[in-house]
Amino acid sequence: MSVSGNQVQQWDIDGHQVGPTYDGSHIAFSLDGTQFALCQGMAVVIQDTSSGAIMAKFLGSDDDFEHCCFSPSGKPVAVVAGYTVYVWDITNSDPHLIGTLVGHTSYITSLTFTPSLISTSHDQSVRFRQICTSSAYPAPVESKSTSAPIKSITLQVQDGIAISSDLGGMVKTWDILTGSCKASFQTPAQGLRQGDAQLVNGRLTFAWWTDDKIHIWDVEKGELLQTVNAPGYNIKGVRMSGDGSKVFCLDRTSVQAWSILTGEVVGEVGFGGLTPGDTLTIDGSGVWVSFPGLNPQGWDFGIPGSPPVPLPNIPLSRPHLGIKQWTTGPSRIKDLVTGKELLQLPGRYVKPTDAWWDGQYLVAGYESGDVLILDFNYMLPK
Repeated sequence: MSVSGNQVQQWDIDGHQVGPTYDGSHIAFSLDGTQFALCQGMAVVIQDTSSGAIMAKFLGSDDDFEHCCFSPSGKPVAVVAGYTVYVWDITNSDPHLIGTLVGHTSYITSLTFTPSLISTSHDQSVRFRQICTSSAYPAPVESKSTSAPIKSITLQVQDGIAISSDLGGMVKTWDILTGSCKASFQTPAQGLRQGDAQLVNGRLTFAWWTDDKIHIWDVEKGELLQTVNAPGYNIKGVRMSGDGSKVFCLDRTSVQAWSILTGEVVGEVGFGGLTPGDTLTIDGSGVWVSFPGLNPQGWDFGIPGSPPVPLPNIPLSRPHLGIKQWTTGPSRIKDLVTGKELLQLPGRYVKPTDAWWDGQYLVAGYESGDVLILDFNYMLPK
């Protein structure tokens, strides 16, 4: 379909108009393509794509509706008028308002469900909200503030949490569905440069680098598990393996791994003159390193008695996302393999101090102490 002036027309792929012309200024389709929502001044109409039959219609603003979108389930529909987002439940032909979302200070420019509801505005902000139809008012899932600058962020979807560490040595766990802080722990890592935290077999473990050593800490018991010698300069990243058996360190010339149990070096890969980026991604015993202008390269550090084994290229069917930062202007979420840009992060989300990607969720931490959680499940190919 296309929008021209205040009319919407339906076309086939050969460029021929099919079906009737509808009055409206903005259109959005449901995920399964069976319905579309049409903004008609102060009204929104839900219609059947095939027949054009009106399935639901609602009013709810003193201003004209300018944007609309379906949730992935097709039941809640979000619409915009001015600075405000309205969310309607269209489960039956008698839709009802389930939330009025405010917070932007200027006109909203775009709206999408991912399934979190994302809105952008001329006020240079992006707002992320989790919509729950069982609640009288949708609960916002936006950035959550700690109190000190975030220095590392880790994502563990299987446990439903993100884990942050800040400059004051505080480690916190966050619920990735609600954005709320679940627990806080103080560690001796004040002033850390690089760090990583993992929940392994119910044990929250934290590793950080200072000067020429990597310290590994049992967060909940408050005990030092291991200290290993590491390069004393040009460290770009410290991460732990998903099973909690190894800690990895990325510097300008190589990536190295140590056993958390014994503190011994268990593998090292040199880059042969290539300069790595700042992205060190862990997938089980596999390690992926990004290189500017090249595909990320990976190695398996988990084969007993064998040096790290090169891994095949990352499949292009599922993007390998990262945040590209610029000196000025918004940061861009990009596929690090193809270079395709998916989203811009203006306003206070411009420059994260650390980010983590797991194939669905991207989390980022900021100097302000904010933690941002983005769900890309409905934006990416399966």
